[in-house]
Amino acid sequence: MGGLIYIVNLVNALNFLDDEEKPEIVVFHTAELEDLTKEMKYPYLKVVPWTFPDIYKGYFLTYLTRRNAFYQDMIDEYQLDGIYPANDQPIAPSKKQNEKTKMVAWIPDLQHKFYPQFLDKKRIFLRELRIKIVLKNVKHLVVSSHDVESHFRKFYNIRKDLKIHVLQFVSIMNNFSFEGIEALYTKYKIPQEYFMVSNQFTNHKNHFVILEALVLIKAKGAKVHFVFTGKMEFKQNEEYIKKIRAFVADNQLEDYISFLDVIPRQDQLCLMKHSKAIVQPSLFEGWSTVIEDAISLQVPVIASDLDVNIEQLGDKGTFFKAQDAQQLANLLVAYPTHDGTDIYEKYEERIAKYGKKFLQIFSAE
Repeated sequence: MGGLIYIVNLVNALNFLDDEEKPEIVVFHTAELEDLTKEMKYPYLKVVPWTFPDIYKGYFLTYLTRRNAFYQDMIDEYQLDGIYPANDQPIAPSKKQNEKTKMVAWIPDLQHKFYPQFLDKKRIFLRELRIKIVLKNVKHLVVSSHDVESHFRKFYNIRKDLKIHVLQFVSIMNNFSFEGIEALYTKYKIPQEYFMVSNQFTNHKNHFVILEALVLIKAKGAKVHFVFTGKMEFKQNEEYIKKIRAFVADNQLEDYISFLDVIPRQDQLCLMKHSKAIVQPSLFEGWSTVIEDAISLQVPVIASDLDVNIEQLGDKGTFFKAQDAQQLANLLVAYPTHDGTDIYEKYEERIAKYGKKFLQIFSAE
């Protein structure tokens, strides 16, 4: 969901540009993502259903014909000036192609380099192979933070003619209502004071440090409540989710936690807006969508002290060591109620800067 929301937000951010700056955008989508395109509200948008080739077949056909099976039909039919994200480039575009259509890849992070134990060997191999192909054949690569850029330079020999662009994305809150919170308390059976976590249930998201902190809080006779959103039926990581459920049951934490699964985006953002704080406990991030949501909502954030989280929040965040449940427990029990004043830079200013920086990538040499 983070990757899909990223694309929706990127298109919507262009609304904050002056009209003469706004480009025409063509969004190509698979049939199952049609509803998501309806969240893109942009005056110069064309939405095109598209059948994408199977990844293996697409690479084979590209090598066989020396013609990019993923993008060339799009380029020819719609006369595109640029494609983003263009992550499937088995062969390097010709000089003529580069002059006509700028191909810009996006790789959000290098998680597999830091936590290979969270991925099976096949997925690591395929991810590594794809990255190396991208680094060999693209001229422009977007990453989401300076921290991720430093990781690329650490782990790979970057060509001198490869331009790495740091584009720190933002979250757009167009047409969302933050009223009706009382109805949501009833709908989801949650108390009026709570902390919130909105992460996928995968190992590197580090839910257990929160659960362990709750055990410590409970032992002291204190009480805080957590609302978790995220898909609970996740086959790729069902063992992790089983362990979470077992830990909650064994430690009788049911009254301290609400698992809401995947909920409508409107409900999610409204609950985030009215939370005491958003907690982001990850062991690894590229640039956190959840933190960006919190910044756009002007909601406080408690985050693990990753370099990227500190880069994202600066002195506006509250940080704890990712494995230190006691430190987190102390923070949660003493955490003050926010008075509602703005914490971060103004919403409109941040989004306009983001849109302009994105367009600058396509004018860069």
